Amino acid sequence: MTTIENPPVQVTHQVTIAADPDLVYALVADVAGWPWTFAPTVHVEVLEAAPSASGVERLKLWALANGAVRSWTSRRELDPVGRTVRFAQEVPATPVLSMSGEWRITAIGAGRTLVELLHTWTAADDDADRLISRAVQTNSTAELAALRTAAEQGADRSGLLLDFTDTVDIPGGGPAAVYAFLRDAARWPQRLPHVARLDLVEDEPGVQVMEMDTWAGDGPVHTTRSVRVCLDGTIVYKQTATPEVMAAHVGRWRVEAVAGGARVSSRHIVVLDPRGVTAALGADGTIGRARELVRAKLGANSTTTMRHAAAFAAGRS
Repeated sequence: MTTIENPPVQVTHQVTIAADPDLVYALVADVAGWPWTFAPTVHVEVLEAAPSASGVERLKLWALANGAVRSWTSRRELDPVGRTVRFAQEVPATPVLSMSGEWRITAIGAGRTLVELLHTWTAADDDADRLISRAVQTNSTAELAALRTAAEQGADRSGLLLDFTDTVDIPGGGPAAVYAFLRDAARWPQRLPHVARLDLVEDEPGVQVMEMDTWAGDGPVHTTRSVRVCLDGTIVYKQTATPEVMAAHVGRWRVEAVAGGARVSSRHIVVLDPRGVTAALGADGTIGRARELVRAKLGANSTTTMRHAAAFAAGRS
């Protein structure tokens, strides 16, 4: 049977950034950092790493497109000298039949950089073309705006980034029971004291979309929305609605067997929003103080969750 498809569609989006082109290229090339740099990207798994700063790598990506979570496998060709990154989806996500493109990063003088993001795709029909076009338009616009923000923050960006991990060892606990506790988040309101409400949808096995209300002591209730991807022994997530002090928040639960029991860890990567920090903490609020507060709050909630997971596993053993 012959597959009928529409002719290829080609589009280009661009942005001018007041930053060094090598810095801009580094942000594009560092695909591991995309989840906390680009809003649409939920998670990236590197299947085959490039042999050096240049070369070919293979990735599996999970990202939001038209409000839904999509995943696909891509091949990227990195060229730091030419400051280009070419990509092509090896296993596209429906309704894409094929998708390829290129990041082009060009110095245009006086500390300014032009970034062009090219996409070429094919689809089976006009309806699919319209869906893909909307997703490419929305995501490309968001990614280029985020790239400009990150690059123009320059050296200040390192001070806005928090990356920390808390760990709990569970003597005699079974890793499977710990993982089951973390994966079954729909039961957290009955199992965790800081979770007031949690709505979870899992239309695709292992991909969870959830909205959660949490509180801490006498403080207000905070509502967050997240996407979670459940992998072997690991659950990664990205908050799609964050408190105002955060520009981005991604995390990872990891469960592993160790001698005599199990070990569970919670990693958080947060990018602070300077304007949100001022709005939340007032004129005297500092990035340093915001770092302390975010570290304490997220760490306390994660450690509480892990300790309850430990008790759950101990009861199962």
